[in-house]
Amino acid sequence: MGFRGLAANPRLSRPGARGLSAGALFDALRLADIHQNLARNIVSLRQSQDLFDDLSPNPQDWNVAIRHELATRPKPYTSDSPAINRPFEEAIWIEAVAYPFQPPNWSTSRFSDGSFGIWYGADSIETTVHETAWHWRNGLLADAGFDREGVRIERKVVWVRGDAALVDFRPEIKRMPELVHPTSYAATQPIGKRLHREGFPGLVSRSARCDGHIFGILNPGVLSNPVQACWLSYRLESGRVAVEKETGVDWLEA
Repeated sequence: MGFRGLAANPRLSRPGARGLSAGALFDALRLADIHQNLARNIVSLRQSQDLFDDLSPNPQDWNVAIRHELATRPKPYTSDSPAINRPFEEAIWIEAVAYPFQPPNWSTSRFSDGSFGIWYGADSIETTVHETAWHWRNGLLADAGFDREGVRIERKVVWVRGDAALVDFRPEIKRMPELVHPTSYAATQPIGKRLHREGFPGLVSRSARCDGHIFGILNPGVLSNPVQACWLSYRLESGRVAVEKETGVDWLEA
């Protein structure tokens, strides 16, 4: 399989060509060599909560549960940092990078049918907001019947370094608009599955929700150095999602 320029394939570049099949798409694809920070938007809490206080009223029982969790969970991250720093470093890595690659967390998305993990990031915080706000409102809230005024969720954005040669779908979107279809993933999931099966590190495409760019990473080894960027609060209001960076101050609407 090659990644040829469009002009090198007259079957694809001739004027008036109508769309691309998935096979023809792969004939035309190029690579984007990216070395940049990618924004990852995840559910989180501004104030930490004890995750075990609902199991028992006894703080000693909470400590037992915490020790058991630390002793039995898998170790997806290794570090050369001093031992005293590793728990914090590992927690950030799992939250910002490793989580979607762990089998219990695989889920269906634009480029995955749920049989493998994929990590999504974006070129800007704003792009992550438009993407996640749409999925929060039209997915989680709608499915649960909670899409009503005043519903809130807290999130945070982490910058993660990405260094990889990614398959670049952006030049082909005009001829294969299914790549950014607003609701159907019928065309894109088989493409993502092929990239995963053949060992590609990931892809870059245009967001289906705004003019930004999204990155789908299939190999966590090309990601590094997660650093927190900001906290966000989403609130459903007047049929839109109002987004706050500072508590009580609307920053963006999605």
